[in-house]
Amino acid sequence: MDLDEQKIAQELHLMAREARPVDAHVYASRALVRSGRRRLSWSLAGLAVAAASVVGVVLPASGGKDIAASVHELPDNTPEQVKLIRDCMPLGGPVHEMDSRKRIPEHGKVGDFRVLAEYRDDVGSTALVGSTAGFVLCTPQKNPNFADRPVFTYWGYAPPGDLEAGLTGALTVDAYEVQTDSHAMRDDDQSGGSYRVVAGRVTSDVRRVEIDWAGGRRAAAQVNNGFFVGRVPAASVPGPDDGLGGMVVDSPDVTVTAYGEAGEVLGQRKDVKFLTAGRTGSETGTAPVGAGGPGDDAPPAEDGRAAPSPRLS
Repeated sequence: MDLDEQKIAQELHLMAREARPVDAHVYASRALVRSGRRRLSWSLAGLAVAAASVVGVVLPASGGKDIAASVHELPDNTPEQVKLIRDCMPLGGPVHEMDSRKRIPEHGKVGDFRVLAEYRDDVGSTALVGSTAGFVLCTPQKNPNFADRPVFTYWGYAPPGDLEAGLTGALTVDAYEVQTDSHAMRDDDQSGGSYRVVAGRVTSDVRRVEIDWAGGRRAAAQVNNGFFVGRVPAASVPGPDDGLGGMVVDSPDVTVTAYGEAGEVLGQRKDVKFLTAGRTGSETGTAPVGAGGPGDDAPPAEDGRAAPSPRLS
């Protein structure tokens, strides 16, 4: 039986260059059709397995209940990244938003998560850590007592979650919230350490993501294999006149822009509001932050209300 091995190799290398989660069966079918041969010695299933070995995808697990069992496989972690995730999730997985001692098993375990993108500055870092179903933001600490709860958010803000869920063109903003980094705290003053963080997903043709943090501050995010994350120090302002007093984190709306190879704008989200919707530890879903088409500044869905800025103790 004849086999156009050169054509098959070209298709497999095309998959590797695209560097995006793919369905191996779809690409295998395309390779077979393009080969122009009616009699091939490789079966479709065999070609799919070969394709998976090239680009790092896996076929669906039959009957598996692990949250990472999917047609997609995320990149492997380095030993340092494995430690980062374990330190971020000391109970072995994500926890309830209001109770750091209550783990939520259906949101996955440490082994399901990968470091997708990590932003580093002169003080410390914050990482977007995800499974194929959702994500957690992780900020390493010098003082574990200031660690934020590893609360899980579904991609698309609704279960069961998927890497394709809630995508909005070339740019999808999945999170705008606050993380604490104890590296920024002085030993004699532990009132600071707050960072505003924005994270999300982009298509493979996006080369740069910039965040306009408001107040004249604009900075590039870290982009890695279709994901991005950025952060800046957060200022504190007097809280609302609600009788509680104290200070809150200043969290003005931000604008996020994705650029292509030639510097062209591929997608933009304007007036993205500080939002923690979806991080409830429940099965209640909400729309992604700033959903809409490229250049669209559509507000979040009605049930995706902006949460109040966190109070500082």
